[in-house]
Amino acid sequence: MSRIGAKPVAVPSGVTVEVKSGVVHVKGSKGELTYTLLPEVAVAVDGSAVKVTRKDDSDEARARHGLTRMIIQNMTIGVSTGYEKKLEIIGVGYKAQIKGKSLALNLGHSHPVTFNIPAGIDVAQDEKNKNIVIFRGIDKQLVGQVASDLRSLRPPEPYKGKGVRYFGENVRRKPGKAAVSKAAA
Repeated sequence: MSRIGAKPVAVPSGVTVEVKSGVVHVKGSKGELTYTLLPEVAVAVDGSAVKVTRKDDSDEARARHGLTRMIIQNMTIGVSTGYEKKLEIIGVGYKAQIKGKSLALNLGHSHPVTFNIPAGIDVAQDEKNKNIVIFRGIDKQLVGQVASDLRSLRPPEPYKGKGVRYFGENVRRKPGKAAVSKAAA
């Protein structure tokens, strides 16, 4: 039995969950999300809790039992409080500027990079540090994917630490050539 899938999903106040013909609809103060159920699992709404059960004991059903439960939990959290990811841009001359629904980035390339923000994601910059970009949205997967896509434009490098990193991410630094002792030469 899946330990994650066996737990009921607590529905916060102000959030409604409905299951209609194999589709879960979650509605809250921040918006609405839908999820098409996989054929191996069933979902039942019981008052202020959602229970996910699997239809049989096959490997596919066992694998998707906990997955479905966590997706529904992420949906309820997303429509009530939302998700956010912060990215830090580190480097001399590296900067970001919001222009409508896109980000204009200078990341050390020979040209500025334009990063388009998809629908459902709000982007902001920190007031104190303009090199911190904040993505907010109700879909956890979409917020994480957009942050990952931006990070992939210039991942942090291990020698000077320049690049785009998650806020608070620890980048292991390597010593450069200068760290070699003169006795070895």
